[in-house]
Amino acid sequence: MTSTDVSKDAEDSGPSGYAAARLRLLTEGARSGPPRRAALAELTDEWLTGLFAAGAEGLRGVSLVAVGGYGRGELSPRSDLDLLLLHDGGDSKAVAALADRIWYPVWDLGLALDHSVRTPAEARKTAGEDLKVQLGLLDARHIAGDLGLTAGLRTAVLADWRNQAPKRLPELQELSAERAERQGELQYLLEPDLKEARGGLRDATILRAVAASWLADAPREGLDDARRRLLDARDALHLTTGRATDRLALQEQDQVAAELGLLDADTLLRQVYEAARVISYASDVTWREVGRVLRARAVRPRLRAMLGGGKPTAERSPLAEGVVEQDGEVVLARAARPDRDAVLPLRAAAAAAQAGLPLSLHAVRRMAAGARPLPTPWPAEAREQLVTLLGSGRPTVEVWEALEAEGLITHFLPDWERVRCRPQRNAVHIWTVDRHLIETAVRASEFTRRVHRPDLLLVAALLHDIGKGWPGDHSVAGEIIVKDVAARIGFDREDVAVLSTLVLHHLLLVETATRRDLEDPATVRSVADAVGSQGTLELLHALTEADALATGPAAWSSWRGSLVADLVKRVGAVLAGSDPEEPEAAAPTAEQERLAIEAVATGSPVLSLRAQTEPPTQEQQPGDPEPLGVELLIAVPDQPGVLPAVAGVLAMHRLTVRTAELSALDLPDGVEGSVLLLNWRVAAEYGSLPQAARLRADLVRALDGSLDIAGRLAERDAAYPRRRGVVAPPPKVSVHPAASRLATVIEVRAQDAPGLLFRIGRALEDASVRVRSAHVSTLGANAVDAFYVTGPEGAPLPGEEASSVVRKLEETLRG
Repeated sequence: MTSTDVSKDAEDSGPSGYAAARLRLLTEGARSGPPRRAALAELTDEWLTGLFAAGAEGLRGVSLVAVGGYGRGELSPRSDLDLLLLHDGGDSKAVAALADRIWYPVWDLGLALDHSVRTPAEARKTAGEDLKVQLGLLDARHIAGDLGLTAGLRTAVLADWRNQAPKRLPELQELSAERAERQGELQYLLEPDLKEARGGLRDATILRAVAASWLADAPREGLDDARRRLLDARDALHLTTGRATDRLALQEQDQVAAELGLLDADTLLRQVYEAARVISYASDVTWREVGRVLRARAVRPRLRAMLGGGKPTAERSPLAEGVVEQDGEVVLARAARPDRDAVLPLRAAAAAAQAGLPLSLHAVRRMAAGARPLPTPWPAEAREQLVTLLGSGRPTVEVWEALEAEGLITHFLPDWERVRCRPQRNAVHIWTVDRHLIETAVRASEFTRRVHRPDLLLVAALLHDIGKGWPGDHSVAGEIIVKDVAARIGFDREDVAVLSTLVLHHLLLVETATRRDLEDPATVRSVADAVGSQGTLELLHALTEADALATGPAAWSSWRGSLVADLVKRVGAVLAGSDPEEPEAAAPTAEQERLAIEAVATGSPVLSLRAQTEPPTQEQQPGDPEPLGVELLIAVPDQPGVLPAVAGVLAMHRLTVRTAELSALDLPDGVEGSVLLLNWRVAAEYGSLPQAARLRADLVRALDGSLDIAGRLAERDAAYPRRRGVVAPPPKVSVHPAASRLATVIEVRAQDAPGLLFRIGRALEDASVRVRSAHVSTLGANAVDAFYVTGPEGAPLPGEEASSVVRKLEETLRG
């Protein structure tokens, strides 16, 4: 139907002509989407223009104005008509009569009408008191009558909005947050409100209003398309239901999908979720920018007075290599090169999540534009940064969404595409598949003190439902996928096997505990056979709870938890007799012996610092993950204080300890003395590695007591205080009395932080115990350390003394 056809049908300005033309427009199949909405607005304009002309003959200083969605020309089949009859305050009786000539025909057709009659001054006053009116007037569009009157109001309303924006935008943000709390997030709801839920059409309109204030503007890429998709879905909903509704109910989704030419209701929901995600992310970025601008405006006059009129320079605090904090956001350092640093996006994301800060839009887009593919398998740093990101708790969600918005998640994990925005038609689930996986990682981060391998727990949490994008049993499909993904990420064969077992059996514990007889030995034995080891059982127990808690409130209870714990206890007893003993320590290498002999001869520490550049050894097969950082070998004549001295010196030089081994070395026959060997892997937080000579000189001073490590670290922390970002689980210190006959084994699990190992070492020295050996590993942001300690006489600690050391360590770590 052409515009000419529309005009002929509506030319009598009567309800019947307009109704017939409207019906034809809505029922013809050739036109839909934006063209149909625009045509419906044009048709309505012509009809209302006729009504206005018939009633306003001889009347001046009056105009008819469309506001809100109608003002934008976005009329859905059952949309309200938002109309303002604007007048200059002249003949009030004539204006009232004109209003009746327009409103009654609209009502006669059964159309919803939101109407008002005001002078420009009254309209501005009402807008100043009511944000909804203000937002509607920002989209005011002239239909008929005095064009100058309408144009004058538009100009005045826009000027008022821009002048009042610093006060009104925070009010608008607060109202938006309250609405989101009531309506929920459109991108996760099974029966979403397309207009009022967070990420819906209301938020898209608000973004236009913020842009009109000139204070901030939304990221525009994809925003118009997202808005169009939601409007199309609402059009189809109106046509299939015949009602003015914005709620996409379950029973209507198949019909709406068919109206839109989509495969099924799941395809419809996925499109809706994708659109909502774009709008939600744009809203987050925009409101963050509004806050930044308003803070800057509030601070600028004071700074200008303090600086004598000079322009203040934004402070930039380093967070990681190539990553800095500026203005409450994580941005790239000036020297950062995304096109040359393939790990940079993961490093920036991990740093942002750990600091509890958002990634700046500019930084994410710059990284996405220059992103290089990671080699297969990933470098060890990339794997560690992913684990750190996943273990950051609640801040992980916002950072992950920022990466997702610019396509960086599927850049690193192509298999993610199949679960992205995928709905779950299960009343127990409250999230889409992808958000459920992130929520499971968030929950799992709370349990990292319960397991020896928090890195495997976090990655299993991320991937446990990855098979839901494929046909068949998602656990079986997931096992196949995770074997490939985990090997690509860089886990070795043993870790890949553990991860695939966790994904295949992630429902095993809860299903067995709630559906099987736990008194039957065959039940317990079948679970033990499936799990295979105590370590895997420990991980599966934590994953089970994290998965259930991330599913929704109906998926976990104290009853279920107790049943699962009982099953785990029974299975653990069966596995206790089958787990292999720990392997013996490897014999020292020729280089280690050389350093030890030199340390005895000189009576001082000797060290070697070098990058890992040689090909894999026989023990390290191709495909195994390469060591992270550089190798640091130190041989020191046995003496008190070695561990805190070395750890303190490394912390002073901003070196992060990734793995560490400390042990007494047996010297060759004929060489007298006792030597401690430290074989560590370290990495620079940012910048380059220090020279080995500087490290050795500081180590000598630390051992002879002339270097105040604690004071130096305290000064640095005072000068550059670390942002308290992640709220990590509390540290856990425990004694393992059966782990060794020659020493007391104390295990520490804590959040990694600069100087952590120095504080632990100093606390052990203060407790008057000797560290015979140490085994330190940093997995993402989690430190898992074991210390074999003895008393001054070289014997294991008595029970009460060991408990006292544990309490002292816990006080130190929590202080």
